[in-house]
Amino acid sequence: MRKRASFEQLVIAIALASLGTLTHAHPLDSQLDCKSTPHDFIAPLQENHLLEAKPMRVEPNSINAFRPAKGATLTAYGFKVYALVAYQKEDPLFKPGKGEPIGDAAYGAVIWGGDAEVAQKVREAGSDAVVYRVAPFITAIFCKP
Repeated sequence: MRKRASFEQLVIAIALASLGTLTHAHPLDSQLDCKSTPHDFIAPLQENHLLEAKPMRVEPNSINAFRPAKGATLTAYGFKVYALVAYQKEDPLFKPGKGEPIGDAAYGAVIWGGDAEVAQKVREAGSDAVVYRVAPFITAIFCKP
């Protein structure tokens, strides 16, 4: 019985700690309405030191993946952001990949959350974003303006 109480206390402590982090989070909901440009999505976050300046990865289709800056917490529709992804043709902010680009422009967020829950929140917000399941509890919200 004592071990169970300790486990429950640990779970509650972790939950409360994560809620504290999200209260100081920077929400990206309005930018994920798919009416922006990749440059206008990424550049202000970098200027405000909320997003790393260099991509952590550049996919062959030229999608650049950026991590939140150390100490920054970004959210999308209440879910914590793992990375932001973007590409805009002929914009020096984005590095080209080795393959065929995804198109002239695309941007979005990779978040910690189930695809069904994320899709529901995105639709409730009126966004035209496409929701993709990346892995269990990792979902991408993607705009191709």
